[in-house]
Amino acid sequence: MSTAARLPLCPNDRVAGTRCAPAVPKGVEALILDFDGVLADTVGQHEDALRAALQPYGVALDSGWYGRHAGLSIHDLLAALPGGRSLPHDEIVQRSRGHLLASVHTITPIRCVVELLRQARRAGVPCAVASGASRLLVDPGLDALGLKDMFAAVVRREDAVHGKPDPELFLIAARRLSVAPGHCLAVDDAPDGIASARAAGMQVITVIGGHLAPDGGQTAQPVVSTRSTEPIR
Repeated sequence: MSTAARLPLCPNDRVAGTRCAPAVPKGVEALILDFDGVLADTVGQHEDALRAALQPYGVALDSGWYGRHAGLSIHDLLAALPGGRSLPHDEIVQRSRGHLLASVHTITPIRCVVELLRQARRAGVPCAVASGASRLLVDPGLDALGLKDMFAAVVRREDAVHGKPDPELFLIAARRLSVAPGHCLAVDDAPDGIASARAAGMQVITVIGGHLAPDGGQTAQPVVSTRSTEPIR
């Protein structure tokens, strides 16, 4: 079953003389990280890109709504967006991705998460990415951050039939690392992503204000999917 991991949290950078130095909790056999908002500080860029892509169609993107759904792929976002099903999804996706790819070289890492990743690698703990975003954005993003070689597996939205909050992305990542979900530590920042990791039966922490924190959620039973594993394209 999933639980909020007991992580030695990184101290606040504003406190004089402190530094970000998280440690991998005992018993964790794999680390599985979301990309946007966890490894990379990109949530604002994604929101701005989607807002700009929706503007020609007279649709205003509410920041509160986006914050609650930021862990979804853009296709899933548009399907969930009020009135979004009637929009030309392919055109909006192309516009949004164009904005993001033009600025991918400017993305910055979330330092405490990268330090946790490095601690895991030093401890011999295998690491994976489980992202609801497309490979067209995740792969260039990992390259821009110089982190791609640190992961034994990278799972993107195209690799699963169902996106977050379904547990499939996290379960695929655990399977590719050959580690039972209950021995994995998942890090996600968005409500749908946290729900996905909980449903997978993993230990879960989140990112708040650039720092690692307990997810504050309730224990969840693992979900074993019996659906087709044919990925979307």
